[in-house]
Amino acid sequence: MKPLSYILILLFSVILISCDENGNPGFSKNAKPNARGTVGEIVLAIDSTKWAGPVGEELRGIFEADLPGMIRSESMFKVHRVDPRAMTRMLKMYTNLIYVTTFDDKKGGSQVINAQFSKESKEKASADPTLYSLRMEDEYAVGQEVLYLFGNTEDELIANLRKNKEKLQNLFEVRERGRLEKALFARKNSTAEHEARTKLDIEIQAPASYQIAKTTDDFLWMRSPTPTERRPDISIFFYETDYTSEEQTFPSNILSLRDSIAAKHIFGDPEDPTSFMTSEKQIPPAFRNMVINDNFTVEIRGTWKTNNLSMGGTYLGYLMVDQAKGKLYYMEGFVFFPNEVHRDALREIQTILLNTNVSWKGSQGA
Repeated sequence: MKPLSYILILLFSVILISCDENGNPGFSKNAKPNARGTVGEIVLAIDSTKWAGPVGEELRGIFEADLPGMIRSESMFKVHRVDPRAMTRMLKMYTNLIYVTTFDDKKGGSQVINAQFSKESKEKASADPTLYSLRMEDEYAVGQEVLYLFGNTEDELIANLRKNKEKLQNLFEVRERGRLEKALFARKNSTAEHEARTKLDIEIQAPASYQIAKTTDDFLWMRSPTPTERRPDISIFFYETDYTSEEQTFPSNILSLRDSIAAKHIFGDPEDPTSFMTSEKQIPPAFRNMVINDNFTVEIRGTWKTNNLSMGGTYLGYLMVDQAKGKLYYMEGFVFFPNEVHRDALREIQTILLNTNVSWKGSQGA
C-alpha cells in the first residue's frame, strides 16, 4: 500500500493541472512557459536550400539589413537560422519565431512547415496570391510572436516580401520596443521627468538607471552612470528652441544645430573644459522624415567623436516641430562602447526618445 503522503501529493498535483487560475476545471492559462530570448533576437526556421537561395537573400535583406549611419556594419536584428527538422522544444520557446516555406517545395525542411497548414489554408492561399503571412501570439510560449511567411511559389513569396519589407521590419521593431518599455520604465527618475516638464515644457519617460548630468533652461542631459564591459555608456539629451522657419528642418541645418548644442553642453572630458563632442563627417549620417503624434519629425542616425579624438561612437536623434507651440525640439542619444555592438543600445535610446511628448501642456498635470 502506498504511503498516504504520496497519495496526497499525487492528488494535489492532479488538481493543480486540471484547474485554471480561477479554480475552474480545464487546463491552466499559465500552463505555457514564458518566452525566452534577448531583445532583438529572431529564430528563423527555413529549409537550408531555400535559405541559400533567392528567398533567403530576400529575408536577409529584411531582417539582417544594415542599420544606417553606423561605424561598422550591424544588422537590424540578430537572426538564428534553424532547419525546421531541428526545431527543439527550447527553440520553440523563443519570443520571436518565424517559419518560412513555399507550398510547392518538396524538400524535407519545407515539408515539416507545410504539414502545419490545413488543406483549406493551402487552397485559400492558392486562390489569393496576396496572402503571404499569418501571425500567431503565444503559440508555444507566453509573450511570443510566431510569424508564418508562405507562398505558392518562390517567385510569389519573394514578390510579397519585397512589397512588405518595411511592414515586416516595423512589426518586430515595435514589438521589441514594447518589450524594452516594460523593463526600462518599471522604475523611473522622477526628478529628470520634472526637469523636462518645468524647463522644456515636454513630457519624457526617464528610466531610474539614468541620472541627470546637466540641466539648463533649454537643455537636459541624462547619462547611464555605470558603464561596464557589458553595459555601454549611454547619454540622452533634450534641447528646445523657437521654431522660425522650415529651413531649420533641412539636414545641413540639423547637423549645425546638433554640433552647436554638443559644443556648448556635451564635454568630452570633465577635466578638460576645451573638449566637446562633434559630428563625424567621414561617415555620412542618414536622415528619414516621419510624423510622430502629428508633429513633423526628422530622424538622424550617425557617428560622433570628440574634438580631441579621444572618444567616438554612434548616435540616434530626432528633430521634432510643434507648430502649435512654435517650438523646435532636438533630442538625441549617443553611445560610447568601443569595439562592441551598438544595436541594442540604440534600440534602448529609440525606446526612450519615442516616448517623449513634445506637445505636452502643463495643464495635463505632472
